[in-house]
Amino acid sequence: MKDTFGERLFYTVNYILMAAAGLLCLLPLVHLASLSLSGKDAVLSGFVTLWPIDSSLESYVMLLRGTPVVRAFMNNVVITLLGVALSMAFTTLAAYPLSRKAFYGRRYLTLAIVFTMLFQGGLIPTYLVIKELGLIDSYGSLWLQGLISTFNMLIMRSFFENIPEELEEAARMDGCGEWKLLMRIMLPLSLPMLATIALFYGVQYWNSFFNVLIYINSPEKYNLTVMIQQMVRSQSLLQEVNKMAAGETLDVTPEGIKAAGIMVMIIPMLAVYPFLQKYFVKGVMIGAVKG
Repeated sequence: MKDTFGERLFYTVNYILMAAAGLLCLLPLVHLASLSLSGKDAVLSGFVTLWPIDSSLESYVMLLRGTPVVRAFMNNVVITLLGVALSMAFTTLAAYPLSRKAFYGRRYLTLAIVFTMLFQGGLIPTYLVIKELGLIDSYGSLWLQGLISTFNMLIMRSFFENIPEELEEAARMDGCGEWKLLMRIMLPLSLPMLATIALFYGVQYWNSFFNVLIYINSPEKYNLTVMIQQMVRSQSLLQEVNKMAAGETLDVTPEGIKAAGIMVMIIPMLAVYPFLQKYFVKGVMIGAVKG
């Protein structure tokens, strides 16, 4: 059926608005990248907009030499990799039983879990619990709180429910128990959803900020997000850069180093997303729609 003039006009306006919104989101990132790659005089003059002027990697060199960005980056990697592994394991162990019709009381357990999306214990009780468990100044405090996301668990449960029951019945006839059914049948069929949930958890752990400020006391355990925030707010890290470069002619500015730090924090997630993009929409939609 051929689209009417009104429908074509509607689609055209939508495309224009979406393209404009995408550009508005992209422009600040491009500006930061240009600042981080521009020379000192160009940054100080304020002429840098969307393209580097007097291209230079000096901001990145001084960021690596004069700040603990490498240590913070490695902290981020540890927090994210172990956090995603733990969260995926426990979310799967929660979602799979709740997706089985033979599991007694699954409706009431699901309602109890969903209740936590509406009402939570609060910051002070949570801090006291973490303290009593001895997890203050430990990454365990971050992993414990982010162990299971109710939203992600519900998506995973719905995905498992949408897998045809005939596959489960055939597997059981071949002698599969629950563990073998989960590992050999359910998980291999759920790769789009698993990739999507892993991306959600990865972004959550990589960008951890508030919990790190609250529960991590040792500066050497800070992640990139907190380190970059401190660098943007104060001049302490920039003073360290000046000490490292004592006697040298610096071709960098504080703004350039800050922009370089922000780019180092953003680039890993931008690099991972294209590999998971093909699973993203499929995983969310199949896990969210019953039928």
